[in-house]
Amino acid sequence: MTLPRIKVLALGGTIATRPDASGAMQMGLGADDLVAAVPALAVLAAIDAETVSKVGSHSLGFDQIHALATRIAALDVDGVIVTQGTDTLEETSFLLDLLLDRDIPVIVTAAMRNPALTSPDGPGNLLAAVRVACDPWVRAHAKALGVMAVMLDEVYAASDVLKVHPTRLNAFAAPQTGPLAALVEDRVVPLSLPVREALTAARARIGDTSGGKEAPVALLWLGLDEPGYLLEALVDHRNQLGYRGVVLGAMGGGHVPERVAGLVMQLADLMPTVVAPRAGGGPMLKQTYGGPSSEIALRKAGLIWGGRLNPLKARVLLETCLRAGLDRAAIAEVFEPWG
Repeated sequence: MTLPRIKVLALGGTIATRPDASGAMQMGLGADDLVAAVPALAVLAAIDAETVSKVGSHSLGFDQIHALATRIAALDVDGVIVTQGTDTLEETSFLLDLLLDRDIPVIVTAAMRNPALTSPDGPGNLLAAVRVACDPWVRAHAKALGVMAVMLDEVYAASDVLKVHPTRLNAFAAPQTGPLAALVEDRVVPLSLPVREALTAARARIGDTSGGKEAPVALLWLGLDEPGYLLEALVDHRNQLGYRGVVLGAMGGGHVPERVAGLVMQLADLMPTVVAPRAGGGPMLKQTYGGPSSEIALRKAGLIWGGRLNPLKARVLLETCLRAGLDRAAIAEVFEPWG
């Protein structure tokens, strides 16, 4: 029997660290090292491992993920595993999902426990990711599943996965939807297929971004009694600051403090400004509350609604839209199906 051809692309992260002379963990392991640590992979697949970079995911950039997507799009393989750090996995996997339209499994995995600790999870996560990529149900539904994240024996849709704890082993979850599948013994147990109409529509509207340049997007979290000084700076000095868009982590179902409502509306006149729920995701309100800082007033003033996307993912989508050269009206159309 011919084994599936699986490409492992290593970017770095905790999964690829090793201790230096002081005991501090540093980037150092490559893709071959990660594969060699899991001999059972040879039974599942024909593995081809390649080290793309050795950096923590906190230092990855949009340009690097765009280049990675181009690389994945050109591969003649049966599945792709990307290993990286956990810090930005929820963002990079979502960006890959926006950029890729392949009918093979594309999976991002990582580790929470570094290789110097007892029971590091990196080898197990890599084995699980390859097992998922080789699974017949996953391969048959690869296009419907989109890019996936595999962590701690659970499979998540890139659109829905969140890092919900900074250090715990079970740091990843999809609070809105739950996992797509679970690994039990040597089996992949399917649980659901993701709802992908919004992402598919976004990908079609965005089109080819290969010629686009980076489009910096500011991310501002709004909290109790926010005075709005950063909003003032963006309004008064937007050209000097260089941002081309803004995502606001808003309160509740889509609210901002009343004292900054005017600034937020001015900002929306100057550049595409997206409102996303600081609660972590979930469809926001559209027409319930009145008042100058309510969702009704903000939407009427031209704020773009992020729907169920959390602020981190909304920022990824907005940057991608701006990089593709979409104007404010087109960007609003891309976000609208997210709810």
